[in-house]
Amino acid sequence: MEIRKASAQDLDQIMQIYENAKAFMRENGNKDQWGDDYPSRELIEQDLDDMYLCMAENQIACVFYYKKDEDEEYGQINGKWLNDEPYAVVHRVASTGIIKGAASYCLDWAYSQIPNLRMDTYRDNIPMQKLLEKCGFQYCGSFERLGTDKWMAYHKA
Repeated sequence: MEIRKASAQDLDQIMQIYENAKAFMRENGNKDQWGDDYPSRELIEQDLDDMYLCMAENQIACVFYYKKDEDEEYGQINGKWLNDEPYAVVHRVASTGIIKGAASYCLDWAYSQIPNLRMDTYRDNIPMQKLLEKCGFQYCGSFERLGTDKWMAYHKA
């Protein structure tokens, strides 16, 4: 597997992967995290410079957002981060399911870029919580987004 930056030519495939991910989340008891209209095509176009693809045999195995920058929503959590050092964030991880371990590979790659990584997931997203714990992330607390405090903050340092 290898990681590469996404491009405008990948946009249709990325959006289909996110549609499939939303269906997977609904089938696994997590209907509220992304709802029907997140992430929007406009958001992905806006974030394209920070979108990455995990490629396996010339196919997309996973898509994710990665940025070496602080996330303002992480400023106040009900808990405590592992440290206050500069960090990178990963958001919107979605695997196609064609290669087992693709999402783990993406998180390991992101951590290798800067070994201080923060993420979050929704309380009902049990598969992502298990993935984060498997990859060495620690639960640090919760925070509020979109009017609910069901967001779980994770950190690996």
